[in-house]
Amino acid sequence: MLLDNAEDEEKWLAEGIAGLQQNAFYMHRALDSNNLRDALKYSAQMLSELRTSRLSPHKYYELYMRSFDELRKLEMFFKEETSRGSCSVIDLYELVQHAGNILPRLYLLCTVGSVYIKSKEAPAKDVLKDLVEMCRGIQNPVRGLFLRSYLSQVSRDKLPDIGSEYEGDANTVNDAVEFVLQNFTEMNKLWVRMQHQGPVREKEKREKERNELRDLVGKNLHVLSQIEGVDLDMYKETVLPRVLEQVVNCKDELAQYYLMDCIIQVFPDEYHLQTLETLLAACPQLQPTVDIKTVLSQLMERLSNYAVSSSEVLPEFLQVEAFAKLSNAIGKVIEAQVDMPIVGAISLYVSLLTFTLRVHSDRLDYVDQVLGACVRKLSGKAKLEDSKATKQIVALLSAPLEKYNDIVTALKLSNYPRVMDHLDNGTNKVMAVVIIQSIMKNTTCISTADKVEALFELIKGLIKDMDGTPADELDEEDFKEEQNSVARLIHMLFNEDPEEMMKIICTVRRHILQGGPTRLPFTVPPLIFSALKLVRRLQGQDGDVAGEEVPVTPKKIFQLLNQTIEALSSVPSPELALRLYLQCAEAANDCDLEPVAYEFFTQAFILYEEEIADSKAQVTAIHLIIGTLQRMNIFGVENRDTLTHKATGYSAKLLKKPDQCRAVYACSHLFWVDDQDGIKDGERVLLCLKRALRIANAAQQMASVTRGTGGPITLFVEILNKYLYFFEKGNPQITGSVIQGLIELITTEMQSDNATPDPSVDAFFASTLRYIQFQKQKGGTMGEKYEPIKV
Repeated sequence: MLLDNAEDEEKWLAEGIAGLQQNAFYMHRALDSNNLRDALKYSAQMLSELRTSRLSPHKYYELYMRSFDELRKLEMFFKEETSRGSCSVIDLYELVQHAGNILPRLYLLCTVGSVYIKSKEAPAKDVLKDLVEMCRGIQNPVRGLFLRSYLSQVSRDKLPDIGSEYEGDANTVNDAVEFVLQNFTEMNKLWVRMQHQGPVREKEKREKERNELRDLVGKNLHVLSQIEGVDLDMYKETVLPRVLEQVVNCKDELAQYYLMDCIIQVFPDEYHLQTLETLLAACPQLQPTVDIKTVLSQLMERLSNYAVSSSEVLPEFLQVEAFAKLSNAIGKVIEAQVDMPIVGAISLYVSLLTFTLRVHSDRLDYVDQVLGACVRKLSGKAKLEDSKATKQIVALLSAPLEKYNDIVTALKLSNYPRVMDHLDNGTNKVMAVVIIQSIMKNTTCISTADKVEALFELIKGLIKDMDGTPADELDEEDFKEEQNSVARLIHMLFNEDPEEMMKIICTVRRHILQGGPTRLPFTVPPLIFSALKLVRRLQGQDGDVAGEEVPVTPKKIFQLLNQTIEALSSVPSPELALRLYLQCAEAANDCDLEPVAYEFFTQAFILYEEEIADSKAQVTAIHLIIGTLQRMNIFGVENRDTLTHKATGYSAKLLKKPDQCRAVYACSHLFWVDDQDGIKDGERVLLCLKRALRIANAAQQMASVTRGTGGPITLFVEILNKYLYFFEKGNPQITGSVIQGLIELITTEMQSDNATPDPSVDAFFASTLRYIQFQKQKGGTMGEKYEPIKV
């Protein structure tokens, strides 16, 4: 059916064009022979083609434009006729009114009227008034709109405007404005009337056709904006009230939206600013279905662009109280349009906030006021589930961050967290990540406990489970990224004052300990290291200071750290807790707090004994303990002996012989610390190395029994390198003969029948022998020491 209609319409258009062209041909012949009567006869017949009602506006426009081109030629002919004196313009004006049909008559009348005004034989205002009144004779919407559009087109350069050659008396501008306004009003009535024509089932089609014709109506407003005499006073007193009256009274959704948009686009920004109250007062009176949020958003965008174009105009915004008027108008619109979806209301607040941040960026109270209005709109409603509304909330919350590049400023906004509370859990986390990214991007330092409290309240969705949603239900990769962002954030919290920094640490600790077992391994370590930074700054204070207020001391901080790591060890995450205990022990060593350091080592050993069961984790843990203990210089003889005894004992109890061997020879460093005041117990070093040799030998024999081949000779080469290390450090128990014997043992083992060839071990041993040879050749004291060793 649609295809048939389209084909019929094409046929009708072709017939119309053919008739138009035929009559245009005869008209041209008459013009060429200066035959006025025939020219009028055929032009009227040509224009009769525009009387059709069978064409859609789109096709009708095609026919109209062909007629328009012919009418321009006819107008030139009329002008030449009157200038030659063949016919007076007044007689011509009377003559065309005898055309048989009204539509051709009015097109010809408008054409002659244009010549009449140019001749200046009558005031322009009188001719224009006559024409605009005559055009009322066409009440068919499509034909009437195109006729009045033609009138507007031929008269736009002949309006009695200030400075125009057609300017008349003192009220000349009023006459021009009145003509355009009257034409606009009549065109709008015709346009609105279109919706009521035809059957209900074709309503959608009619709305589409009306949409195609809207620019014919809007051009009148453009003509109004171009009239030089329309100054601010006239716009305020006459033009805007008349246009808005027509907009409000037409009660048509399409017309109201389009015309409001036209007003905003065609008239100057300065006029909008000075007539803001009048313009905004019309908004609540529009139909509830009008997309007023887009209209207001465009208005605010234009005004904000105007504000930033020059600093000189900013006082005008304050003078007219633009923010207060816009805020009040938006409130009234939302109140009037009770069916407005929540996304529409929020988008209005987004636009208002954008306007505020661009025009009044220094007024945080305005920004908070907008957020507060949004909170009131959302109050009493459940968490937002509409994705579009959620997106608008994120835009609302992101705008201050992008403008100020400083979360500290956003933290001053009391309504900011209240808006966030209305986001669903997923979006709340997204917004929290955006806030953290803003802090990281701008390297913002959060320097007081109050600000940290406010910040962590904002990002609570990342720090703890919300509404009973356990963290283990979340995507693992996303969860890790979120928690890593929180960890990075903790490092951005800093204050030079130790007291305030301690408050910050306590605030962070209180929040992150609510995070549950899956979050603590991410968030506790940065807190521990942040606290240890403070400890380093306070090195040397012991806390025994008299006075009412005991200042922050390392001892106090270590007590807090001990409690915090205990929470982590109960997660359980024993390997991480052990590492942190050792870090704290090392910091306590630097602060000369032996009891504290000993306590941290004790906790580390308890964790090792009771919590770490995996053999690989045990190997890693014991090497960490040995390495940390080796660097400790604060322990007395008794405490050090206890700890080293524990370390060597655990080393020898590891599951695998190679792991035992390596841990035991690593313990040798506990008895020989190469510092000025470090322990140097050569006998115990030798005992550790001999014990390592026995374990390596046992591993060799075990491999021979179980697999029938020799075991890992690499252990012997590693022990040889330890012997060489202590030999060079001057350990009297390590002699050249001992090293010689070990070299011969390794050589024998490698040459035995049971030995398993291993190129890496061969290379390692060869490299060790080359080193010995190098030391011998280097000479000096060290060369003399190495001289007895034969390789």
